[in-house]
Amino acid sequence: MNVTYIHHSSFLIETERCYYLFDYFRGSIPALNPSKPVLVLASHKHHDHYQKIVFSILKDMGMQHIYAVLSRDIPSGARPEDVPCMLVSSGKYYELPQGQTLLTFRSTDLGVAFLIRDGKELFYHAGDLNDWVWTEESADDNRQMTVKYREQIDLLAQELDGRTLDAAFVVLDPRQEQDYDRGMLYFLQHIPCDCVYPMHYWEQPEIITRFLREHPQYQNRIKLTQPV
Repeated sequence: MNVTYIHHSSFLIETERCYYLFDYFRGSIPALNPSKPVLVLASHKHHDHYQKIVFSILKDMGMQHIYAVLSRDIPSGARPEDVPCMLVSSGKYYELPQGQTLLTFRSTDLGVAFLIRDGKELFYHAGDLNDWVWTEESADDNRQMTVKYREQIDLLAQELDGRTLDAAFVVLDPRQEQDYDRGMLYFLQHIPCDCVYPMHYWEQPEIITRFLREHPQYQNRIKLTQPV
């Protein structure tokens, strides 16, 4: 499995079977094998996670087999007209076009998070599933947020049942200030995965360096996606 960071929360994964392009809205997509299927997955409709132009970009690259896996909140006018499109909701299992399996989790913001099994490979993309604690929110609202986030991560742990993810893409957002690491820490403490890619850091990759400085025990698990 090969992983390429695109931009913000967008990553490209290549397996033997196909390509997976997660949450694309901007950035350069590397050269691809045009005969290999590509699945475009969008966790929700926010502009920094999905732009319909991705399908035109892939067609211009000569990709012959394009599929869309879109969160159901993405409106009909933003969906591709000439690409097979699967709409997904949270908390459900799906079979993907090449026989892979998908399990969705409920985001703490909008849409879904993805857990995909492709043969022996298993990977997770959080979308906007995160412990969104903010200083301007009430203590009660923040407590409820943490409960909702941990419920979903605990469901992920139950689904894995001790198996290790091959890759995980998890929010690390500097806008949360002193609480920036809450979601990432809970994930690392409860989910077995040796390749965790921080995302959604708004072109501030130094937040990854800060995390590793404050939590050096995770140096071997966190993967840098951009030079700092």
